Amino acid sequence: MTLHTETLRIRTGAEERVHDLTADCARFLAAHAADRDGLLNLFVPHATAGLAILETGAGSDDDLLDILRTLLPPTRPYHHRHGTPGHGRDHVLPALIPPHATLPVTAGHLALGTWQSVCLVDTNVDNAERQVRLSFLG
Repeated sequence: MTLHTETLRIRTGAEERVHDLTADCARFLAAHAADRDGLLNLFVPHATAGLAILETGAGSDDDLLDILRTLLPPTRPYHHRHGTPGHGRDHVLPALIPPHATLPVTAGHLALGTWQSVCLVDTNVDNAERQVRLSFLG
């Protein structure tokens, strides 16, 4: 068994965003997993972002952001109040969208379902650049 780790730098910009990481994961596995089975672990070392497995491109990513605005309305008076208005909600996000995911790898490829993608979820408009740590164990 070997462990390989790499850190991605993702520019999410100044708007709430669901950023698809699936191609980045595939590139990482092509370089480090060869034809091996194992686990891909992803971790976002930020207090205001998370990782989700969902379909993208058909509206589900926008639906997720809409649901998060309903569950965590930016206008609610949060106790955590620094940053732009509503920033307190960004610090609650990782309790609902965790900052980690562990996924199966089979023969060097992510074992995702047909419509599943690995996504970074970032509602924090105060931080335009994120890191995602990828680790393959196999």
